[in-house]
This record gives sequence, C-alpha cells and structure tokens, in this order.
Amino acid sequence: MKFNTVYILFLGVCLIGATSADTDDEDDDVQVEVEDDDEVRVEKPQFVPPTIQKNVHFADSFNKKDEFKSRWTVSQAKKDGAEENLSKYDGKWKVEVPKSSAVEGDLGLVLKSKAKHHAVASKLNKPFKFDGKPLFVQYEVKYQDGIDCGGAYVKLLSADPALDLKQFHDKTPYTIMFGPDKCGLDNKLHFIFRHKNPKTGEIEEKHAKKPSAALDSYFTDKKTHKYSLVINPDNTFEVSVDGSVVNSGSLLEDFSPPVNPPKEIEDPNDKKPEDWDEKEKIPDPDAEKPEDWDENEPEKIVDSEATKPDGWLEDENKLVPDPDAEKPKDWDEEMDGEWEAPLIENPKCSDAPGCGKWEQPMIKNPKYKGKWRPPMIDNPNYQGIWKPRRIPNPNFFEDLDPYKMTPINAVGLELWSMTDEIVFDNFLVTDDKGVAEKWTEQTFQIKSAAEKASSGGRSVMDAISDATRERPWLWALILVVVVLPIVLIIAYCCMSKSEAFAYFTALKGAAEERPLLWAVYVVVLLLPVLLISICLCPRSGPIKPETLAEAKKTDAVSPDDEKKEESADKEEKTGPGGDNKPNTKKSKASLEATEDDGDDEDEVDAEEEEEEAQEKNSESPRRSPRKRKSRKD
Repeated sequence: MKFNTVYILFLGVCLIGATSADTDDEDDDVQVEVEDDDEVRVEKPQFVPPTIQKNVHFADSFNKKDEFKSRWTVSQAKKDGAEENLSKYDGKWKVEVPKSSAVEGDLGLVLKSKAKHHAVASKLNKPFKFDGKPLFVQYEVKYQDGIDCGGAYVKLLSADPALDLKQFHDKTPYTIMFGPDKCGLDNKLHFIFRHKNPKTGEIEEKHAKKPSAALDSYFTDKKTHKYSLVINPDNTFEVSVDGSVVNSGSLLEDFSPPVNPPKEIEDPNDKKPEDWDEKEKIPDPDAEKPEDWDENEPEKIVDSEATKPDGWLEDENKLVPDPDAEKPKDWDEEMDGEWEAPLIENPKCSDAPGCGKWEQPMIKNPKYKGKWRPPMIDNPNYQGIWKPRRIPNPNFFEDLDPYKMTPINAVGLELWSMTDEIVFDNFLVTDDKGVAEKWTEQTFQIKSAAEKASSGGRSVMDAISDATRERPWLWALILVVVVLPIVLIIAYCCMSKSEAFAYFTALKGAAEERPLLWAVYVVVLLLPVLLISICLCPRSGPIKPETLAEAKKTDAVSPDDEKKEESADKEEKTGPGGDNKPNTKKSKASLEATEDDGDDEDEVDAEEEEEEAQEKNSESPRRSPRKRKSRKD
C-alpha cells in the first residue's frame, strides 16, 4: 500500500511537471530573435504632467517645485497639551524626485523628518458641497524606507470663513479623514467622517468598519499605492487600493457608532429591587446526608499489601557529592563559607529499583466520599437576570441622508511619524468619475507599470500575497497543502507498523471495492497543489515577436549597429601590422584544422557570402549582422 501511495504522489508531480513542460514547449516553438551578450535594459519613462480638461475641485501632481509654496501652506501652529519641544509643527516637507523613482523627473511631496509633527494644507479650487453629486478622493503614498509607526492619511477640512491654514493643527475641524496608518503590527486604513447631531448640534466621529482585505504588503513593499474613496448620494461608500475594493458599505449601517441613535435606551435611574432573585439553582433544603456517609475518611491511604522490591539499596542516598568536582581557585572560605562539592545522582541507584528509606506507597481510599453537600435543584423563586427598564431615548433623531456632510474647502496632511521619506503625490478631489479614471491613467497606471518593470520580478511571497488578495479562498488551499502533509507524516510516525499497515490496507480495500475512490485520492492530493500553482504562475502566454521588438528592437538599424559593422569590416581588412594585407602567418595546427574542414567550410562560406550579398541588395530597412535562428533550433 505504501508503494501505491508513493505512486499517487509521483503521478501528481509528473502531472505538474508535464503542465510546466507544455508551457515551456509553447515558448520554445516561437521564433524569437535574440542577440548574444546584449541585455534588454528597461528605460525609465519620462514624466508627462497629467492634463485635466474639466475644472476639478482639486488636483496636484507636484510637477513644478515653484508652485508648492504658492499653493500649499506649511502650518506654524502648536499642538495643545504637548511639551514645548514637541508641540511645534516643525516637520520638514520637500518637493523632489523620490529615491529609486521609476519615472524620470516625477516629483512628489516628501515628508523629510522623523519624530516631528507635520502639517501642510491647500485650499480647494472650489468648495465641495454634498448636493447630489458623488465625491471622488484619491492620492498616492510610497513608503520609501518602509514604515515603523506613523500616519499617511489626508484630512478634508470643513468649510469655514475663519479657516487659517497657517494655524492648521490636530483640532482643526475636518469633514473626512481618509488614508493609511500604521504603528507596530497594527495596520489601518481610516475612513472617518464627522456627523452633526441635528438635535443637539454636537459633532461625533463615525468610523468605518475594518477593511476585509489584508493591508500588510501596502506598508512593507516600498512601492507606490493609490488610495481612493468614493461617497455616493445614495449613502454608500467604497474604499479601494490600487483599484481593488477593500471596503464598502452603507453610511447608515457600517459605521461605529451608528449615525442614528437607538429609539429606546435603558433607564439610567432604574435600580434592581433588593428581593430580586437571580439564582437559577439552589441547594435542596429537604435533602439529608446518608447515614453511611463518613466525611472523616482520608482521600488516600497507605498500601498495606505493598512490599519492598528486591535489590532496594536502603543504605544508599539518592544524591551523593560529585567526586570529580574541584573547589574553584577564587573560593574564599571567609567570604563564601566552607566549600562543598555539588550533589549528583548516585550511580549505584541507576541499576537498582531505588535508594534510601523505603516506604509503602499511598493509594486511593475506596471509602473516601468527601464532604457531603445537598444536591442542587431549580429555584422556585427564580426571576431571571435583572435588566433596567427601557425608556424612549430623549436624544433620538433620525438622519436618513448622512451623505449630506459639512462642505469641504481644503485638503491637508496633519501627521506624526517615526519614519521619514514618505512620498505623497497626485492628489485629486472631484465629482466626476471619468475625470478620476483619466487622472489615474495619466499618473498611477504609468508609475505602477514602471515600478513593476524596474523591479525585475516578483518573489514567491509577493506572488502568494497578490494571489490571496484577489482570491481569499486560496488560504484554505494553502493550509491544506502545507498542514495536511505534516499531519499525515506525524500520524504515520506515531503509528506502529501494524497500525499503519492496517490503515493503508483499509484505504486500498475501499478503493478496490469502489474504483472511483482512486480518482478521489488523486484529486484530494493534487487539486490544491495544481490550483495554487496556476494562481501563482504568471499569466503570460508564448513570447510574441512584436512584444520583444517593442522592448528592444534588435533587428532595427541604429547608428550603433552601423558603427559596429564598419569596425568589423575594418578588422577583417586590416592585418596585424596596420596594412591592408591579410595575415599570412598561421600555425601548423590551424593549417591542419583548415585542411581537415575542407569542402564543408568552403560551402558554408559561399552560402554566407550569398546571404550577405542578398541583404545588401535588399530594400528592407531591417538588417541583421548575422543569421538568426529560432530558440528551438
């Protein structure tokens, strides 16, 4: 049966190998023209400022350093309740090209200070009013050095005639706070909106439920990520990262505390009556202790029938001084006292049943019953768990349209971070979905594609992270593939040979009675592996010639190629002395090799000369310095 199990596993490996081999064969059958000793270099795309045809509420790609000071205001405020040296918003900002930028000349707003308060804000081109149009907010964040503890969220400041951006601080009223935040192992993606109680006028923060997707990789991969928020007039919202939705729901149902308070609340003045009985069970008052119940019997007694084992060394101690131990040289008897050798187990006791004084062991007392207690019965006076009565909520209100928030007049970053070199870029606030999509195409999509191209390839963990983010059910398969073999191996190792043989015999017998079970065995063992392999493997088909030609056009004539051909022609015509005479000095070995090659080389040379003559006479603009062969040949 072991052989059959091994055969099934081997068959699965062969199937996976065959799948990979088929893919390789498809690649090999494609005619791909390559050049030896030439690596395909990925050139950085040049930054092109995005264009907005429509008058949006706010858009900034930081494409000009000079515009930052005129458009953004760095706060000069102090934080209340903090020490003097920590209260100032003195963190540094700088518009610059990020480190390892994948796009040439692409500037961003960079947070440059550690352990500092940072605050910077900018007025919108026009206030955003929640009057029936959706709100689209998006911007990019890149943790160039990763992140230990700090926020990268944005605040959409409430419209207020008295708003002074120079005094922007943590208590400045905002309508929406949105974006990533991390400290230690706690990763968050905030979406908070401030709601005004229409009855009391009080402002209360409403926090969205936690995102359903894992957020860890966004903080650790050191790549640019686009954070987007959409609030619709029908009171729904959507939060996405890099275009993938990670949180969505209703403003009325998916926030804590909820927008609308309960209609009824518990009466805070209600008190439990003194005679309220909450005991569900009570001791039976009519029960009596049996006459033969002896509470004085001990739980254990000496085994009177036990006898001392033969060979018991009663005169030997269990522990004896170590005869090999020596007093340390620095031992001071006046300071440390008299030195004694450490105790070790008596070697004489290792072969004996025991050493020292033998005593009869203790056993359980069959007469022991313990202290008598009356049995428990249902309490006839049980009234249940007391709860205060419910009364109408005096502060109840019903706001069925929380979408209508306080208008927004500015966008700001008010952050504390223990990590510097955080890049912010491509802010957008608009009410037009088409504008948001076009902005993304002109900014994030170009940058993200360039970063993927420059990174070279994905690690296994990146592939697993990406695959499970799109298909969360893959975690179950991975768990089966990883844990199930371990459990089976442990179970097999813990079994005796007879148990293992009986187990495998039972499986084989069941399969012989129902041959369909063999297919089930194969599916259970191989299906998870195949699914994970398919999901983790890149979804790229055979290499297309036009794809390679787009990455590097090896056949196109370039000035460098022409220079190489000219230099090669000169080397063929010029001898070692600098003249135009051919080199006539040949070794004896080379002459013998030439004679051995004979007619074969003459035929090859003739064919190459004919091909070169045809290429020179051809009107095609594509030229090649040598004959290309398919990768398969």
